[in-house]
Amino acid sequence: MNAGFEAPGPIALSGDDVALFASDMHLGDHDPRTARAFLAALEAAWPQASHVFLLGDLFEAWVGDDQPDAVAADAIGAFARISGAGRKLFVMRGNRDFLLGRLPPAAGQAPDFVERSGATMLDDPCTIELFGQAVVLAHGDALCTDDRDYQNIRALVRAAPWQDQFLVRPLAERLALARQLREQSEQSKASRYEIGDVADAAVEAALRAAGARLMIHGHTHRPACHEWRLDDGPARRWVLSDWDASSGRGGFLRVDRNGFVRLPA
Repeated sequence: MNAGFEAPGPIALSGDDVALFASDMHLGDHDPRTARAFLAALEAAWPQASHVFLLGDLFEAWVGDDQPDAVAADAIGAFARISGAGRKLFVMRGNRDFLLGRLPPAAGQAPDFVERSGATMLDDPCTIELFGQAVVLAHGDALCTDDRDYQNIRALVRAAPWQDQFLVRPLAERLALARQLREQSEQSKASRYEIGDVADAAVEAALRAAGARLMIHGHTHRPACHEWRLDDGPARRWVLSDWDASSGRGGFLRVDRNGFVRLPA
């Protein structure tokens, strides 16, 4: 099994630890302005953190760890500087980059994403401990259970047989398919007002399964903090911002022993 699919041991932050959370950068050569903005913001923010969590859709598309575009190389270089400086870097796959950590057979012994970045891959969802609180981390797309068509597609492309068949295709063919899927996605977004939101029932089921009352996720591009009553106590759900330099969107969620703070892009 590829090292990128290995789940980490327990993750717990305490004392003087500082965590940064971000998601939905959608990096790629198609939008160099957003890539520059995110990488500059990350470079300014990570020296004050002990842990950096990137919760999916780091890249607009990911066809395998042999992906050649320049923005991907710049991002991986930035991630390597973070991990090389002794910070703990965690990456979760999203609906756009679910092949992170998968190296095509034709690439031979080339280093994969994990080796190049120094990141630890997270399961989706997973539970960590933040200053004594259990917290569920998720990309967020699996929580959009009202969209049954999407969930069927998600189950298909996350399965090993589909991924194995895709990764044996030549790189040029995989890149062409990614461009086609991105164009279809843009057309779909033009015909729909917005990305579907998470289902409350799915959120509460995930929290109950983890014995948690706090969740952090991305995907929906609806940054907010939702508070409500779950069973016999309070619950909270932080939604991370997407990144888009043209509209000034983006930012980190910073967590330390004093609480949660949003940092603008």
